[in-house]
Amino acid sequence: MVSGSGRVGSVVLAGGGTAGHVSPLLALADCLRRREPDVRIVALGTEEGLEARLVPARGYDLAVVPKVPMPRRPSAALLRLPTSLRRAVDAADDAIASADAKVVVGFGGYVSTPAYLAARRRGIPVVIHEQNARPGLANRLGSRFAAHVAVTFPGTPLRGATVTGMPLRREIALLDRPGRRAEALAHFGLDPQWPTVLVTGGSLGAQRINDAFRAAAATLRTEGVQVLHVTGAGKDFTVDDDDAGAPYVVVPYADRMELAYAAADIVVARSGANTVCELTAVGLPAAYVPLPVGNGEQRLNAQAVVDAGGGLLVEDADLTPGWVESTLVPLLRDASALAEMARVAASVGERDGDELLADLVVDAAGKG
Repeated sequence: MVSGSGRVGSVVLAGGGTAGHVSPLLALADCLRRREPDVRIVALGTEEGLEARLVPARGYDLAVVPKVPMPRRPSAALLRLPTSLRRAVDAADDAIASADAKVVVGFGGYVSTPAYLAARRRGIPVVIHEQNARPGLANRLGSRFAAHVAVTFPGTPLRGATVTGMPLRREIALLDRPGRRAEALAHFGLDPQWPTVLVTGGSLGAQRINDAFRAAAATLRTEGVQVLHVTGAGKDFTVDDDDAGAPYVVVPYADRMELAYAAADIVVARSGANTVCELTAVGLPAAYVPLPVGNGEQRLNAQAVVDAGGGLLVEDADLTPGWVESTLVPLLRDASALAEMARVAASVGERDGDELLADLVVDAAGKG
């Protein structure tokens, strides 16, 4: 690992569109600011991505770059690509010049390719961070001339990569689950006498997961398993509220995910890179349900922790009320098995991904 001493001065961070790109971008920005309070940070993003709201809310400047999807097959969009890409590269170049950036850090996604190309044109060092076990198009391109390539998972096929793990929010990375459990249960109206399942499909929710647990709600309550179900915005539902059985709490989203993690004994979730890294960092067992569409990256994201014994892999089609009753409920009754899964999950987790990535950024800036 490179040395973390030195100053950055000014940095442009490129990544947006989804929480998978924006969350590590903000975690790195926070880390750089902790190290260097007067560092100048400008984030590149689009007008419609999550970054348009989250970056300014966190106190960082946002420069807008036109969205340039990369067509994967012949189409009219492919014919327009050179003009669209040139416009986006020019916008990224303007932001880099205005910030007097000493280094550009990209997290993949629509705005990263223009940022990488603009930085290369100016001779400014590039650092990339790839969140997923299977890299995206932008980071495959950027890795060819990057000063440093950071990856979340070992085995990610990018040449010369350094495994840093995922930059995480400090409230997650520093979470003391046992120490916060009582506070967490009270926050969500849960009862300390019951084992707790956290169910989440991410900010947008996951219909398969929502449907399976909604149908199994009565069984779970009767079996003495309480549930904190984060459905996704606009997808919440009502569970019969009677005095019989364990609580089943439904919320559309959770602003305090660190408390949701502190309350849980096990999690049922999709296996996006950020989710896998947060759960292993805090030592939470999980049943991972990879998205059944896409390039298979979610299965790869969860593979290492599942192979080690810190989680289960459940096919999307197999996540049914029957699975909840036959597999999940017995597991919640086996405290020793859950404790061992938690220990293994923590052993493959990384809590200092932000610091390790910041070391690479500082090094690149110093060599710029």
